[in-house]
Amino acid sequence: MHSLDSCSSHSDTLVLTPNHPETDDRAGPSMKRPRFDEAFEAKQFVSEILKEKAGGLAVLAEYNEHGKLTDSTRRQLVNIVVAYITEKEGRVPSKETKTRCALGIVTLCPSLKDPYSRTGYEHFYDPKSNQGYISWRLKTVSRRSKSQSTRNARSSAASDDEGNGGPTANRANWNYLEKQLDGDQCKEAISFMSHCADKDQIFEKMKLTFKHRQQLIHDAEKSSTALSVFPRFLDTKGLVLQDFDIKFGTETASRLLEQWDTFKPKIIAEAKTLNSNLYLNSLLAAGTGQNLECEWQGWDSDMSCLLLLAFLLPPSAGGRNNSTKISIKEAMDHVVQFHKACCSLTEYVEKTEGLQPHLLAVGSAKNAIHEFYIVLDGKLLPCQAKPSLSAFDELFKAYFVFSVSYPHSLNAMFTFVQTTIYKIGCGTVRETPRVKDLRAKLLN
Repeated sequence: MHSLDSCSSHSDTLVLTPNHPETDDRAGPSMKRPRFDEAFEAKQFVSEILKEKAGGLAVLAEYNEHGKLTDSTRRQLVNIVVAYITEKEGRVPSKETKTRCALGIVTLCPSLKDPYSRTGYEHFYDPKSNQGYISWRLKTVSRRSKSQSTRNARSSAASDDEGNGGPTANRANWNYLEKQLDGDQCKEAISFMSHCADKDQIFEKMKLTFKHRQQLIHDAEKSSTALSVFPRFLDTKGLVLQDFDIKFGTETASRLLEQWDTFKPKIIAEAKTLNSNLYLNSLLAAGTGQNLECEWQGWDSDMSCLLLLAFLLPPSAGGRNNSTKISIKEAMDHVVQFHKACCSLTEYVEKTEGLQPHLLAVGSAKNAIHEFYIVLDGKLLPCQAKPSLSAFDELFKAYFVFSVSYPHSLNAMFTFVQTTIYKIGCGTVRETPRVKDLRAKLLN
């Protein structure tokens, strides 16, 4: 028989309130953090469940051997715990019991803990939202209005993202602003930029009109005019990056490019555990620098690795009144599309008008890109840099600069990038359990 305590040899001294990363956006209510005695008691509670229920020792044996659990074993762990508490308390266990189970799981098996969340166990059960793996399993077991519950959870997640730190949140506390123009001075600066050929002057005037631009973008009746009022976004590279820097500061703005070499091999390693298919294999091969002859060959290593996130955080259904779930390959069009350099850009843009922001990669082949553009409101915004990672960095920032919601099908993927890599809105943005689970796997 395996030792239950060996499953968390360091858990007796585990601190369950990890230091949160420095963020520019960490408002929101604080959550009560577990005391040591609560964590220890919860660990013992889950240990006893696994001792008693069939399959529990196999879960422990896998964790003891590998220091982590596969997705299927993690699901088995949740199933065992839920089966036990429903036997004891019926189909609707108390909030305290579900919290106790979630705390016990991450204390018993520390690598399952989310280091960025306030308690570390919200992806198993979040008492504030009643979401998490335990809640999901309870809904399946009870078979109560499953479809409606799923739609409500998705619409609630989208609503929270919009209001609590996502790209459309109206941030008025810009710490990096210097002098700002208003009134006639602002109008004069906007007019001056329309005819100015000096790039440095354009950047300076754009900086001085930042506050006015943000007010315009967050005005529901005027937001669609932003690119008409500030047309230099369409021919001056780097303006999107400057606005994001003003909004969040250079430390936050540089995180993807600075930390990518750390995240990239972990994303590839995690993607290798997924069920194999031709498209996934082609991205994995490109991500690791291999050549693979297949229909989807082409994207460079960095872009291929970024697209692997869509496999790890697959598309959800289309929204409140649409249960259609698009394929991962279709979801990729919300990130990047390829355009042959010899074909008309005008015709392409006319066909894609109305789509949310995405990258347009122009070149002779996917691995020979000459230029990246951000497609927004039927217009092309040239990216400053040619590397695909830099282009994706600029695409992500465009969502915040122009206050556009993420594509619903890839909300989890973009939210993961936002909170885990850029560390924006940690603790305030609504994250699905899958986002928290992937973060725990990559960071532990």
